[in-house]
Amino acid sequence: MSSSHMKRLTMPRSWPLPRKSSIWIQKPNPCGHSLDHCMPLGVILRDILGVAQNRREAKKIVHSKLVKVDGNMETDTGRGVGLMDVLTVGEENYRCVLDTNGKLRYRSISAKEASTKLCRVIGKNTLKGGKTQVHLHDGRNILFEESTDYKTGDSLVIALPSQEVKSHHKFEDGSMAYLTGGNHIGEVATVRSIDIKRSSKANEVQFDDFGTISDYVFVIVKESDIPSEGEL
Repeated sequence: MSSSHMKRLTMPRSWPLPRKSSIWIQKPNPCGHSLDHCMPLGVILRDILGVAQNRREAKKIVHSKLVKVDGNMETDTGRGVGLMDVLTVGEENYRCVLDTNGKLRYRSISAKEASTKLCRVIGKNTLKGGKTQVHLHDGRNILFEESTDYKTGDSLVIALPSQEVKSHHKFEDGSMAYLTGGNHIGEVATVRSIDIKRSSKANEVQFDDFGTISDYVFVIVKESDIPSEGEL
């Protein structure tokens, strides 16, 4: 059985926490996000937002039904809250982003911004009966009755918590992109060209002054989709 804790010395570099303050730290429960792109809810409440002094207080806050993730009530302190997720604590709303140092940040957003979420399409398949299942970066799958023109790398704006798709933004030349890996992590840039590789190599994307692989490109609608420092 896998442990629910890990040593602080081995925690992901994206977690903005001191490594030597104690030996152990809680691990997020398995979820749609990679370990590098999420943190457990209890740790966020205690060490990032500072609304709890210790793990016991974090549990109390969560069990008092004051906390929502992506618009749904959350009662598990081990729940991973990751990239682009919306965290609501009481009346306050936060969105998880990566800063330019590659650290996870939970930045304040308005109630209006908290009602939608940008998700990156990472794949899709056709099911029996002609239905299409679209796989998103946060682990959710959305089922459509018929075929869609959503492609890997595109982004969908979904309503929370209904999951209704509000808009679709294509991964193409001229798209605005938020970079989630590589040397330019946390930056926003405009896609100039996409180089599709007909091999096992990753597709490459060119920007004005640099290039990266397509896996690191998250299409956004406008720069304000990534909340800036009100730094938490």
